Amino acid sequence: MSKKSLATGAFGGLLIGVLWTLGGSPVDAHDDEGGFRCTERTLRGTYGGQIQGTRPVPPPLGGGFETVIGVVIRTYDGAGNFTQVDNVKGSVTGITPDRPGFGTYTVSSDCTAIFEAEPAPGIVLQERAVILSLGREIRSITASPASVMVTSVGHRIDRP
Repeated sequence: MSKKSLATGAFGGLLIGVLWTLGGSPVDAHDDEGGFRCTERTLRGTYGGQIQGTRPVPPPLGGGFETVIGVVIRTYDGAGNFTQVDNVKGSVTGITPDRPGFGTYTVSSDCTAIFEAEPAPGIVLQERAVILSLGREIRSITASPASVMVTSVGHRIDRP
């Protein structure tokens, strides 16, 4: 076998391995037109993220709104479920450290996603997101409840 064909074969094997790691099998990683197609499996592994925005202040603390910032480690199972631990700080409410959470997600083939979590009884947060860089990055907004105006950026920090 020539050096050129050996190098081409090695590159092809590497490319298949990367596609398998980032988005499922190489067979389902692209649509009929050659573009990347996302599935729940595209989000598989652990991501580190940062949030920022505003949210309502609970009435016992005065009501109104506060600025909020935070960091989160979120792990996706590749099948529509996630777990997370976040550290969130409000300008009025202070810090809530190491809060565990969980939720569900759905991914569309166009690499948009919906995440749902219940951080406290009776409060359901819905995020709308876009998946970028073959699943290595996620950008989202909190869509519901309407009074929460938070954006997030997450990056994969492991290889599933």
